[in-house]
Amino acid sequence: MNLNLDQINQQLRLKSPEQIVRWAMQLDQAIIASTSFSKGSAVMLNILQQAEATFPVVWVDSGYNTPETYRVAQRLIDGFTLDFHIFTPRVSVERRAALGGVPSPESEAFKRFVEEVKLEPFQRALQEFQPNIWITGIRREETVHRETLDIVTWDENGLLKVAPIFDWTQERVDRYLQSLDLPSPRSYFDPTKLSEHAECGLHTSALIAS
Repeated sequence: MNLNLDQINQQLRLKSPEQIVRWAMQLDQAIIASTSFSKGSAVMLNILQQAEATFPVVWVDSGYNTPETYRVAQRLIDGFTLDFHIFTPRVSVERRAALGGVPSPESEAFKRFVEEVKLEPFQRALQEFQPNIWITGIRREETVHRETLDIVTWDENGLLKVAPIFDWTQERVDRYLQSLDLPSPRSYFDPTKLSEHAECGLHTSALIAS
C-alpha cells in the first residue's frame, strides 16, 4: 500500500472512530482487530460492531486473567456478532506453575515468558489470517511508546496499524462505557506488563507474519 500517512492522519483526526474503521475496510486489504478484554475494551468492540466489521477479532488469552475478566469477556463475546478468535499459549498455567510459575521480571527468563504467553500466540494469529491491517484500541496517553505513534502507523511487522480511539482520554472512554452501559472488568491482570503504563510487547516487537 502506497499511503501518505501524514495526510491520512490529518484527515482521520476529524473522523469518528466508526468512520476510521470504515476507512480501513475500504482499503480492501486483509484486516484483523485485537482485544485484551481489559478495562475499556468494550469501547472498541462496540465501535467495530457499529461499523459492521466482519474480519477476525483476536484475543490472546494468557490464562492469567481474573475471574471477573473472563466473565466480562464471555458477556461481550455473547453480546456482539463479531468474529472472535481466541489464541492461547502452548504451555498451560497449571504446567507453568508446576515448573516454577511466572519468572522474576528482572530475569532473562521473563523475556521468554512474554514471548511464550503473548507474542507467540499472536504470531500464530498473524500466520493464520495473514493481515495487512491491524485495528487496535491503543490510545496515545497510555504509554510513552504510544505517544510516538498516531491514528495510522506502520508497525514493526509491516502491518498498517489503525487506532480509531487513539486520541481519546480515559475520561472519554469512561463516559462512553457509562452512556451505553457497556461492561468493563474492575480488576484486570496482565502478567507480561511490569506496570499499568508499560507495554506488553505486542506493539513493540517484530513478529513473523508468514
